[in-house]
Amino acid sequence: MTNQSATPLVPPDWLKEHLGDAGLVVLDVRTPPAGGFVPGSLHSDYATGWRASAGGGAGVLPDAAALERLIGGLGIGNGDHVVLVASGASAGDMGNATRVYWTFKTLGHDAVSVLDGGFKAWTAAGLPVEPAPATRPATTFTATPRADLRATLPQVEAAVAAGTTPLHDARSAEQFAGKAKSPQARAAGTLPGAIHIDNGAFYSAADARFATPDAVRALAGQAGLPLEGEPITFCNTGHLASVSWFALSEVAGVPGVRLYDGSMSEWSADPARPLKNAG
Repeated sequence: MTNQSATPLVPPDWLKEHLGDAGLVVLDVRTPPAGGFVPGSLHSDYATGWRASAGGGAGVLPDAAALERLIGGLGIGNGDHVVLVASGASAGDMGNATRVYWTFKTLGHDAVSVLDGGFKAWTAAGLPVEPAPATRPATTFTATPRADLRATLPQVEAAVAAGTTPLHDARSAEQFAGKAKSPQARAAGTLPGAIHIDNGAFYSAADARFATPDAVRALAGQAGLPLEGEPITFCNTGHLASVSWFALSEVAGVPGVRLYDGSMSEWSADPARPLKNAG
């Protein structure tokens, strides 16, 4: 049963009010969890099963069958509304929830939300915690995959060649400038034509909350990132970029935003692919 009052981003007081609702499942995806759990929540370590290595990409979307087994094994069915809980201490921590949110959406499961501020906001509000996660009997989860939220390597190659699709690099300024490199990338640099907005700009760790829709759009405007033309956001492994994807697509409502989950780990694996600001 989908909770009709839920939005992509829900505050702690909303979750407190709806705990125990039929069809509402709280899924903690912290790595590792610490300090307890939202009462009744399941736990699934983000580092186990939610991403895969393939084709040079270090964090690509697993195949649908594997995700069906993972989700069904947790006891989550197609009729459940899932609220995802990350740590909330930083934008990178929130990436656990936003990447799993994106994964559910790519599987055709729209009944999913992210707890704004994560576990940090929940505990800061003085809300109750339990020492251990809950469990549910395994069930059947059936995916209905959709391709419009994901940018594949051929699509990114075409976008770079055409130069007309907005490309957003969500990594640090140093990595964008080619002055630093993630271990997952073969070489330093960024996609030709990319525009930089650090993923941390979309989430305030101090306030434990996402930027407002107006603030997200203002950040894009200040950076010169067009919000038309189905923007593609990327990082090194599709983790940090899920934060910017969520902010642009789900918080600000920008249509057609796609996440390149292969990101720089996949793109830079082939020396023939061009890099801007190459170190």
